[in-house]
Amino acid sequence: MTIEDLGYNSSLENYRKEHKLSSFGVGRIISEHKERYIVKSDKAVYDSELIGNLRFSAKSRSDFPAVGDWVAISEYDEDKALIHAIFNRKSVIERQSIGKFGEKQIIATNIDYGLIVQAVDRDFNVNRLERYLTICNAANVTPIIILSKIDLIDELDLENILEIISERIKNISIIPISNQTQAGYKKIFAIIEKGKTYCLLGSSGVGKSTLLNNISGKELMKTNSISLSTNKGRHVTSHRELIVLENGGILIDNPGMREVGITDTSNGLEIAFNSIDKLSRNCRFKDCTHTHENGCAILEAVETGEIDKASYDNYHKMKKEEIHFESSVAVKRKKDKDFGKMLKNFKKDRNQNKY
Repeated sequence: MTIEDLGYNSSLENYRKEHKLSSFGVGRIISEHKERYIVKSDKAVYDSELIGNLRFSAKSRSDFPAVGDWVAISEYDEDKALIHAIFNRKSVIERQSIGKFGEKQIIATNIDYGLIVQAVDRDFNVNRLERYLTICNAANVTPIIILSKIDLIDELDLENILEIISERIKNISIIPISNQTQAGYKKIFAIIEKGKTYCLLGSSGVGKSTLLNNISGKELMKTNSISLSTNKGRHVTSHRELIVLENGGILIDNPGMREVGITDTSNGLEIAFNSIDKLSRNCRFKDCTHTHENGCAILEAVETGEIDKASYDNYHKMKKEEIHFESSVAVKRKKDKDFGKMLKNFKKDRNQNKY
């Protein structure tokens, strides 16, 4: 295997030279286990940890390595290495951390395509699709929708689902597949390019691990059935892992996500809801919230049916989450700043009292 098989390219090599990292080896994070990282290079696979300076200078969780990152390493044993630097990330797929005030959780980095997998029998939810599209667009990652388990419904039901999606989501590739019959797999193989990185996104039980096994031709991931008692998917993938496919391409499998909290989406919402964004330019007021204002082009379009009411409601729900997250970050920063001032004054007073 060459380093290019892992996705290494001239841009990364230029970054390595510009930041004087040429004396180190280069590898990619393929999995993470409680601040220990498995790094794969063209030479070996290393159990790795951060050097102290990199660990203590980190200001937030996003300053630590994540699956998909390129890192500068030095080998200190046959299968062990130290991580000295994290290369600049070209893309970061992230969501709001569950139960953590104003914090983000990185799902994966340096992704080219987000494969959004939904099962058509139980999991299908167009609102959730729009959420995944938003986080992909915010990361500048190309989304592709994969509808799995089509063998469990008839053709008419599948046509209805495709129609529902087309009414609300435009210009996104959709690939219906069956993991059992492998219908649609030719289209899956056709989109996989050597050196490109694909991230599987979706809830538990939608068939992500089976999809990965079928694409790779190997039993790489454990698979499980749907719980009959809860009608929900069981968690099978317990951690994120990057896998290099023999037929080209790099794929990252993820644990199922029941919650996809919106952060500061960096125009991700505007791209996902392009029709709403375009019409908003016709509103009477520049600061229109599209909730109650006279002369709001969005509200008028909802009334006439030009914009789907459910899509409008979903947009507003995510917009509120985005605003709440941004305000949470601002409050958190103020608290950290106030604490820093208090600590500085405490040290100053203590030094003065010595004399």
